[in-house]
Amino acid sequence: MKIHHIGIATRQLKEATALWQDALGLEVDSMEDVGEQGVRVAMLPIGETHIELLEPLTPDSPVGKFLDKRGPGIHHVAIRVDDIRAALGQLKEKGVRLIDETPRIGAGGCFVAFIHPSSTNGVLLELVQQQ
Repeated sequence: MKIHHIGIATRQLKEATALWQDALGLEVDSMEDVGEQGVRVAMLPIGETHIELLEPLTPDSPVGKFLDKRGPGIHHVAIRVDDIRAALGQLKEKGVRLIDETPRIGAGGCFVAFIHPSSTNGVLLELVQQQ
């Protein structure tokens, strides 16, 4: 397994991407709206992984609620898996609390599923299977 990306919640994507581009020299390699999750996403490659900047499309989206409660910052860590359905099955068998018991489509057309922070020492984990 490898880290696929680190998700960072921000109120304004334009300002956040400018910081990462100007201060660190990173470039945005993709930007898209993921309507099902209520976010606009910018992906910036760094080494073998990405920084994923997340701007809520609506205040009541999961990222919008996160920003209201905690403010900008690290939202989740995403782990790349080869078979997301098998990984979810193994986690469920071990009693891990899942937010998503079946994968859904996320940024870049990947299959994604989230693991509840109550099972991971307070860290929201995302599983990602690239297509």
